[in-house]
Amino acid sequence: MISAITRPVGLVVLLLLWAAPVAAQNKVPPARPLEALVKGSLMTLNDANLTGDYRVFHARLSEPFRKQYTPDRLKATFKEFNEKNVDIDIVTAMTPTYDQPPYVDSEGKLVVRGFFPPEPSRVSFEMDFVSGEAEWKLIRINVKVSPAH
Repeated sequence: MISAITRPVGLVVLLLLWAAPVAAQNKVPPARPLEALVKGSLMTLNDANLTGDYRVFHARLSEPFRKQYTPDRLKATFKEFNEKNVDIDIVTAMTPTYDQPPYVDSEGKLVVRGFFPPEPSRVSFEMDFVSGEAEWKLIRINVKVSPAH
């Protein structure tokens, strides 16, 4: 299931694919690699949204996700982010705050939920990853950008 939703307070994008878990790792990455995984995923999406070229973002997705969502389909999904020129690169200078400690669930998915401080806007994220191809691969992303209060 894939959807893009616009709200008056910001933008929300949800990508979801229920796939059989790949031989999952059992441990949450240490703090710095985890932060790099979160920021890298967000910045790859951000670059795709700003350029309109989703091939690199597509390559970071899990294998089943790549098969289901072509770069063109991703472009259509994130159309509003691209058209509104939403740029969240400020998060690279910030430290994420996790809503709960990231964890590996019973299906082997790495579950990460949190946000970046609301200056100049709050960037909230929900991401799920599966282990594959020697690294964690994105299987679900939900990003919301809303103005600071």
